Amino acid sequence: MSESSRPGREALTGVATGRRKRGEQPVVPDSEFTSYYGKPVINGPVWHSPDIPGYLFLGGLAGASSLLGAGAHATGRPKLARAAKTGAFSAVSLSLAALIHDLGRPARFLNMLRVLKTSSPMNVGSWLLAAYGPLAGASAFSALTGKLPRIGATATAGSALLGPGVAAYTAALISDTAVPAWHDGYREMPYVFVGSGATAAGGLGLLTAPEKECGPARNLALLGTGVELAAFQSMEKRLGMVAEPYREGKGGRYIRAGKILSVAGAAGSLFGGNRVIRRLSGAALVAASAATRWGIFHAGKHSADDPRYTVVPQRERMS
Repeated sequence: MSESSRPGREALTGVATGRRKRGEQPVVPDSEFTSYYGKPVINGPVWHSPDIPGYLFLGGLAGASSLLGAGAHATGRPKLARAAKTGAFSAVSLSLAALIHDLGRPARFLNMLRVLKTSSPMNVGSWLLAAYGPLAGASAFSALTGKLPRIGATATAGSALLGPGVAAYTAALISDTAVPAWHDGYREMPYVFVGSGATAAGGLGLLTAPEKECGPARNLALLGTGVELAAFQSMEKRLGMVAEPYREGKGGRYIRAGKILSVAGAAGSLFGGNRVIRRLSGAALVAASAATRWGIFHAGKHSADDPRYTVVPQRERMS
């Protein structure tokens, strides 16, 4: 073979490089996708369960609960405010504990606070948690003890201001990876996470507060459920084959359970006159949010392990 007939560096393997003429019969059949011994083509996430899915779930619960607590505080619903503020601080504390446990050493979290890098969702999230945690703690302390009401009110407002960021930044965190099911869903993932967090916070309010103060919690739960389900449906439709891990395997089972629990919890919350049904609905909504986060986590891991979800969409875009 002469030098001029050899393929250059830009030659593509396994991809059609020209159009077949009408009526022309292929000499070699179209090849199917394979990878080197079936090995993944990207390095999958090294995060572990239950630490990271728990961290994702609890962060959303904390951020949305701070918003609910601030609203209940402003409208004179002390028991709902107390439950939401306490829930927010408990959730963010457990979320931090799960993150640090997965990191292996507390110093690794503190090292992220040495700089502020706005292009890094993990770095921005670390600063958010570092600022939000003390505010949520002061707000919960004041609500539980009745002491330092002015400081408590200021902390409540501050935690409510940071709450949406705490609930949403983990969506940017996972979307900023090469994991196909996470990265390709970057448009809808923040809405899924914020809606899921609102569902959990509303469910916690229904579970812990008296009926006469549950109106805001019920409204938040219904709004969160609607946003989460609509955003997830839109994401699955847009992703095409990359959405398969959200319907199959362990991730698919968690996602289906989350959808069923969301619908059941939202429907049950409308029958607030019955205390047992209301509390069962609240528990179902909290569980639905957790199931969604576990499903997203396992779907992402599956999509990283299977090279089809990385290579086939790339070839389709090249075509």
